Amino acid sequence: MKKIALSVAALAISAGSALAADLPSRKAPPLLPPPPPPAPLWTGFYVGLNAGGTWANSNLQTLGVGPVAYTPGFPNGNALQLNAHLAAFSSAASVSGVNSGAKGGFIGGGQIGYNWQFYGSFVAGVEADIQGLAGSGGAGSVATSASVGNGSNFIGFHSFRGSIDYIGTVRGRLGWLFTPTLLLYGTGGLAYGGVTLNTTSLVYNDNLSNLGVLPASLGGVNFSNTQVGWTAGGGVEWMFMPNWSAKVEYLYYDLGSVTQNYALASSNTVLPQSALFGGQARARVNGNIVRAGLNYHFNWSAPAPVLAKY
Repeated sequence: MKKIALSVAALAISAGSALAADLPSRKAPPLLPPPPPPAPLWTGFYVGLNAGGTWANSNLQTLGVGPVAYTPGFPNGNALQLNAHLAAFSSAASVSGVNSGAKGGFIGGGQIGYNWQFYGSFVAGVEADIQGLAGSGGAGSVATSASVGNGSNFIGFHSFRGSIDYIGTVRGRLGWLFTPTLLLYGTGGLAYGGVTLNTTSLVYNDNLSNLGVLPASLGGVNFSNTQVGWTAGGGVEWMFMPNWSAKVEYLYYDLGSVTQNYALASSNTVLPQSALFGGQARARVNGNIVRAGLNYHFNWSAPAPVLAKY
């Protein structure tokens, strides 16, 4: 009887174990790794558009003229008057400090760049832009005169025009995040621009009784080329929604000086006397830009979503 009871107990224990093995597992779900920290908000490439205003600082033009070659006894065969006539003509043909480009205008274009956010609140980057300018040209004119003791009076009329057709920059940027979405930055680097300068000079003798001595002479310079210089400034940029930012910035640019040579020739219409004068036109090209911009940021560095595995 005892053997029967033990057998029944063993059978019950065996059946209970088998039943327990068939029940679903009640283990705790696996622990997920902590999500990675969010990617820096400002790191990555961006492209955008900008528009604003520009005005030149001075763009002063200067003309310097002096005799290069002349016939002995020029202009009227009298060697005693030679130096006086050469000096008077040169003086009437020379001008200092005429403003030819201080007029303001519209500027608009686009930019591309890359930002790197580091140490949490600092942003470094590089940006390249190019803009066209409209209405930025300026013009100026001036009259001069110089007299000679024999009654000759030399009158000069000079006109100047200057403009920048386009301007671009390649700059570094370094800024500090006042808030996670508001960047204050300084910037500086290379600047280049398409510069056009025109200078025309007319010099003549207004002594009606001595018109044959140095009559009207016309000369000038027409310059159009790309000038390279530097730029510096600063601005504020606001990330107002994911991937989009707006900025306002100021830039000062200096494209250096333009120097061009030209010639003025004059002949006595009565006597075989003539002279050649060499001139040099020089202008400084610098100014200011204030503009607003809109950028789209490519958030390629954002981490991929984490998928749980069971």
